Amino acid sequence: MKIDFASSRQSTLGVEWELALVDGKTGELASVASQVLRGVASRHPELNEDDEHPHIKQELLLNTVELVTGVCETAAQAKEDLSRSVAAVREITDPMGVELFCAGSHPFSPPQLQPVTDKARYAKLIDRTQWWGRQMVIYGVHVHVGLDRRDKALPVLDGLVNYFPHFQALSASSPFWGGEDTGYASQRALMFQQLPTAGLPFQFTSWEEYESYVQDMFTTGVIDTISEIRWDIRPVPALGTIEMRICDGLATLEEVGAIAALTQCLVDEFSTTLDNGGTIPTMPPWHVQENKWRAARYGLDAIIILDAAGREQLVTDHLLETLNRLEPVAAKLRCSDELADVEKIIRRGAGYQRQRRVAAENGGNLQAVVLDLVKQMRNGPTA
Repeated sequence: MKIDFASSRQSTLGVEWELALVDGKTGELASVASQVLRGVASRHPELNEDDEHPHIKQELLLNTVELVTGVCETAAQAKEDLSRSVAAVREITDPMGVELFCAGSHPFSPPQLQPVTDKARYAKLIDRTQWWGRQMVIYGVHVHVGLDRRDKALPVLDGLVNYFPHFQALSASSPFWGGEDTGYASQRALMFQQLPTAGLPFQFTSWEEYESYVQDMFTTGVIDTISEIRWDIRPVPALGTIEMRICDGLATLEEVGAIAALTQCLVDEFSTTLDNGGTIPTMPPWHVQENKWRAARYGLDAIIILDAAGREQLVTDHLLETLNRLEPVAAKLRCSDELADVEKIIRRGAGYQRQRRVAAENGGNLQAVVLDLVKQMRNGPTA
């Protein structure tokens, strides 16, 4: 099958931020997304009853809303766009006593008790995936970066795969699951990959190979639409972007901006390499798979594999080297401040570390963890 790749301006940016709705007093998940979305839509008379807000969307679970930016030039613009959407949601949720928070998972609300949005595609997903599908009480951040040529999509995907553990470690924020500490920095990373077509992407040598794969998925009934290929990194032909979907949910707008800037800078660097006739190195899939597991397990303490030769380094040390290397790219893309915020995550601690710290300070009380996440979303980072 032939898959066209939409025209897109190089290094333009789009961000998707999945937010959980919780009871402001108990921290329990609140399945009130339908009411929230209706309330948001009611503030926009130009929308018909069945129209979806352009930037505030429905998701799989009734305890979730997704904020989606327009096409942005800079990480700062993306943050401003998301901030407007947060404010619009709060106009509805504040009078309801409902709060917003974001992490890779909810620390204690039972996954199996969370109702699914009444849509045929969601019902089909749950029917097919059964127990695993009912566990998907997870939240993430997705970053799209525009590519000006189709033939960049797969090499850029390969390049981002090399940085999989960096994004996973920085964003890891799902140590708790159903009231227990899993021992992992990111339970979400390993949970989400249980869905068909989710997890690490395949790496193809040509666009035609990718087209053949997609055709096979349609022919064998694995997917009904190309969007059901849910890889951690994927090309999005309809938008002309590469989409980085690795990250656990991020608690603050500052962190979202940092991850967006890092993604945008790496993609732009890869694109420039290709424009200059260069190539992007790849690693064997077994190294990539090991890196994902190490980052999910150990977060910012992971020792990661750097290349096909098997060289290793502490992920934070390699991140700091990467940030220094990307400084000229960030200056060109006008995201120097946001890229510098990546180092703040390293200094402050990733989400999983902060959650465990709050739990320890409160005798293991996970309600305190959720309420702290609520406060971080409202007021920004706490340290």
